[in-house]
Amino acid sequence: MKILMIEDDLAIGQALLSVFQDEGHTAVWLRLAADAGARIRGEAFDAVVLDLGLPDGDGNDVLRSLRADGVRLPVLIISARDSLQDRLKGFDLGADDYLIKPFEIPELLVRLRALVRRSHGTLEENLWTSGDIVLDENRMAVTRGGQPVTLSKTEFALLLTLMKQANRVLTRVELERRALPAGEGQSQTLDVHIFNLRKKIGEGVIRTVRGVGYMVQQDA
Repeated sequence: MKILMIEDDLAIGQALLSVFQDEGHTAVWLRLAADAGARIRGEAFDAVVLDLGLPDGDGNDVLRSLRADGVRLPVLIISARDSLQDRLKGFDLGADDYLIKPFEIPELLVRLRALVRRSHGTLEENLWTSGDIVLDENRMAVTRGGQPVTLSKTEFALLLTLMKQANRVLTRVELERRALPAGEGQSQTLDVHIFNLRKKIGEGVIRTVRGVGYMVQQDA
C-alpha cells in the first residue's frame, strides 16, 4: 500500500512510519493540515491515516474539503477524541473508519488493509500458523487445537508480530515498537505481556532468546 499519514505527534508519526516501511508499504508523512490537499491531489495513495488535532487546523476540515472535492480515497481517522459525538461526526464527514488513541499497531494495519480491500473490491486471507496455533489476522481471532483463545489486544498484537516473523528473533525494542500501544506510556513490561500470552497459548510456542528477545518457530 501507499499511505498518506497526517499526524503531528513526532513519537507516533516516527513509530508508524517505521512500521509501514517494515511491512513493505510506502508511506508519506505530513504534519500540517495545509499540506494535505495538494499532496493528495498530486499523488496516488491507497489510504489516508488522519489525525484530528493538527497544529494549523482540524483534521475534520481536511476530511470535509477532500469529500467536497470528490476525493473518495479511504480515510482512517486516528484520534484521542473518544466521545460518540466525535466518532459520529467523523463518519458523517466521510471517514471510512475511526481508531481511538492509544491503539495497537496490528489493529491499525488490519483496519487499513480492510479499507483498501473494500475500495478495490478484493478479498485477502491472512492466516498465520505455528503448530496447532492458528491466527486469523483479518478477524483478529486465535485458535489452539481448533478451540478459540481469548487474548487482549496487546497479547494479540504481540503474537501476530511474532508469527509474521516466524523463525526470526525479534528484539525487545522491535516488539515494543511494533506491538505495544502507540501513544501511551507502558504501565506493564513486555515480559508481563509475554508471560500472560504464554499462559493462554501454552509453553513452547514463544521462545526466549536470552539477552536478545523472543521468537516463534513455525514448526513449534
